[in-house]
Amino acid sequence: MTSTIPVRLGGGAPAAEPPALRRTLTTPRIVFLVVAAAAPMSGVVGSVPLAYAIGNGAGVPATFALAGLILLCFSVGYAAMSRHVVGAGGFYTYVGQGLGRPPAVAAGLMAVLAYTAAVAGVAGAFGYFAELVSAAHGLPVPWPVWTGGALALTAVMGYRRIDLSARLLAVLMVAEVAVLGLLALAIGVRHGTDTLPAAAFRPETVLAPGLGVALMFALISYVGFEAAALYGEESRDPKRSVPVATYASVVLITVFFALMSWAAVGAVGADRVAETAGRELGDLFFHLSDDYLGTFATSVMQVLLCTSLFGALLGLHTAANRYLFVLGRERVLPGSLARVHPRHGSPHRASAVLSVATAAVCAVFALAGAHPYTNLATTMLALGTVGIVALQAAVAVAVLVFFRGHPEAHWWRTRLAPVLALAGLVGALWLLLDNFALVTGSTSPWVNRIPWLMAGAALGGLGHARWLRSRSPERYRAIATASPHATPHPTAHVTDED
Repeated sequence: MTSTIPVRLGGGAPAAEPPALRRTLTTPRIVFLVVAAAAPMSGVVGSVPLAYAIGNGAGVPATFALAGLILLCFSVGYAAMSRHVVGAGGFYTYVGQGLGRPPAVAAGLMAVLAYTAAVAGVAGAFGYFAELVSAAHGLPVPWPVWTGGALALTAVMGYRRIDLSARLLAVLMVAEVAVLGLLALAIGVRHGTDTLPAAAFRPETVLAPGLGVALMFALISYVGFEAAALYGEESRDPKRSVPVATYASVVLITVFFALMSWAAVGAVGADRVAETAGRELGDLFFHLSDDYLGTFATSVMQVLLCTSLFGALLGLHTAANRYLFVLGRERVLPGSLARVHPRHGSPHRASAVLSVATAAVCAVFALAGAHPYTNLATTMLALGTVGIVALQAAVAVAVLVFFRGHPEAHWWRTRLAPVLALAGLVGALWLLLDNFALVTGSTSPWVNRIPWLMAGAALGGLGHARWLRSRSPERYRAIATASPHATPHPTAHVTDED
């Protein structure tokens, strides 16, 4: 017999007050955390030229617009659900509220794996580019030293209050966006109306061979945008801040990448951009900067590329340790992960564990003599992107189920938009898996089977949830509840049999 269990106000043992995160985040600070994780500078320098070269060339700006539309549809349902589900559990909590406890545990373990992989990948990319930039300025320091230093600083920032991280990320992000904005303005001054050629949005350009690959690279640039929901418990007004920050993040990322990639098409030429990008790759925007702004601006861009990667590292780290914190608080993982620092109000234990795990992954690659970018960064970022896109698709399904028969169900917000998002995300996931070897740049069958780790995490989560249901019913009932410090919506529930 199925009995309905209302969303409880406790995330652990019912007799004790669960640990609380400090409410210090405003909506703008959440936006900075989320957009910084997308690393605007490194996305423009690293992903956009690849999308030109092996994607649909001059159609890349329209491809970013398409990716933005898919994720805006996702955000509509995500934001609608965020008004009823407040917590630091993100995908884990949303999947649990919509699809039940076993899928929630599967989603939680997949999220931990995906975000940890993404953090390790960004750490490798930071070490690689920091080594190049420092060597160019007469300071030859090997990448493991740079990566280790970045991870140490990230660990310190993760240990302290999150609003400190938000302030630092705001400064870094504004600087990198300002420099790229100056480049786009300089291109506009020289080329006038030809800066944004209409050819980039013509159907024959957008639908050229390689559209799927370009869409894949575009979606990689949005990794982490959904993290606004992870900061619900730390927001001063979560029912407003989470949906507003989610929408704002998608719109800002879309507009920025579409305009920058469009201006570069105008600067290089729609008929030459694919060939030029294939030849210059990561140097494409540096050469444009040399031409339009001068070598000093290029040097600044190179430094900001490193700070952009550090911003992404810090943003993804803060998102990942929120998953560890909630899974610890609800005793899916060891409860010690849920300890909150008495002075900083931060999930310091989860942050420390994540820092050690990330450092261990990077150390394994370094000791194996692997390349920090073409091996560590590409492989780990590809794995993280596969997991996050799969989780986004699961959340789209969870939104549909959550609002089935709900008094606030709406034809667009909770039905059509999630369906459109699901279709786009499933297609994107197929493209990621089908082109995984292209993203990693590896012919190794072992490397290109790494996405199976996500399937293993999901199956392990399902098995662990069933074990908890039989061995520890109280812990099982606490899985994927809403925030223990928020008022639940009266219709939100999961059942004993979920």
